[in-house]
Amino acid sequence: MPVPILTYHGINIHGNDYDNNDHFALRQDLALIFQMGFRIVSLQTVVDQLLGQATGDQELTWCVAIAFDDGAHFDFYDLDHPTCGWQRSLLNIMRDVGRQYQQAPGALHATSFVIASPEARMQLDKTCLIGNNWWSDAWWFQAQASGQLAIENHSWDHNHVTLERVAQRQQHKGNFMVIDCYADADAQIRQASDYINRLVPGHKTSLFAYPYGDVNAYLSEEYLPRYQHQHGIRAAFTTRPEPVTEASERWRLPRFVCGDAWRTGEELKAILHDVQPRTGVLF
Repeated sequence: MPVPILTYHGINIHGNDYDNNDHFALRQDLALIFQMGFRIVSLQTVVDQLLGQATGDQELTWCVAIAFDDGAHFDFYDLDHPTCGWQRSLLNIMRDVGRQYQQAPGALHATSFVIASPEARMQLDKTCLIGNNWWSDAWWFQAQASGQLAIENHSWDHNHVTLERVAQRQQHKGNFMVIDCYADADAQIRQASDYINRLVPGHKTSLFAYPYGDVNAYLSEEYLPRYQHQHGIRAAFTTRPEPVTEASERWRLPRFVCGDAWRTGEELKAILHDVQPRTGVLF
């Protein structure tokens, strides 16, 4: 540590350039990561180290972790985008660049934080995509079984503003700060984990990414730590643009988000340069 967590959105496709397509950005960023001498570790490995649960000696210098948010098909499947053409999936881009830089398949890993509710995903497929059934859960088991793409919890319905109904008692939508009581938190977090675990046998969801990056005191100080025996989450991630360090709070772990924390390859290089060990050759 420190370990930067780099986060991408597979549905962010508004062109075929770095600043408007997270697939294009990921391909270029991975090349930079390997050229600078970093290696990729899983979010699970980072959390194990932070919580003192790592088996063996885990050295996390020169490391980054990768996350994908929302869990649409673009994370896993190559698809023909209606306006931007053929798009390689985020996972396959990792594999492509890994082969190019002679990385062992087992060294490539990302975590996809998925929205659990099938009803919400069906509506989001129409309101945020093109209604082509590109937000199903058909790929979750295969992704987890690959050993390269873990499936973790991004809430039941994201409390998304375009949904007809959400798991929030007053139907206040569009941010996650309003998830501030046990009933709403349990409906958004535990219910999502239970659903994911049923669809991915042998896997127990243990990581949570706050929708919109929103975290309030109830979630981080009450629900997540006090009811861990019920929901099974052991760490949660915001979108605060900092690397994870030994001092990071397990229920408010930071992440860098592509298009927000950095918008160019040069800006990402600056982030990685800041966490490089000060010995050895600097890029």
